[in-house]
Amino acid sequence: MSEVPVWVAVVVGALSVLGGLFTFLGCLGMARFNSFYARVHAPTLGTSMGCITISLASAIYFTVSGQRPAVHEVLILMFVSVTTPVTLMLLARAALYRDRSEHNGDVPNEVGQDVVVQPAPEQALGRSAS
Repeated sequence: MSEVPVWVAVVVGALSVLGGLFTFLGCLGMARFNSFYARVHAPTLGTSMGCITISLASAIYFTVSGQRPAVHEVLILMFVSVTTPVTLMLLARAALYRDRSEHNGDVPNEVGQDVVVQPAPEQALGRSAS
């Protein structure tokens, strides 16, 4: 096992604890918020920031210790950065669609709806309908 400098151990330890705190805050927010739409944001932000800081701690440790390059951490960061926001958006849109179709909750119809542009009548465009 290779020795790492004390400053690396302090930085890795601080980033690991910070990542654990971010993840804990995300879980706490999920338990404390009162609606689904508020609850869905807390864990995604908490896990994203938690994963970023813990992966950064791992990358620093393994780069300094020279055991292996930090390729795994970079791949984890890329996948989490791409999949977490997309999952949040799809989950929230599915719940919004369900709530609107079943008339559940206090979800107004005009907030967050996709805009559909209706084609103008032919006479408004200056064409005749003949």
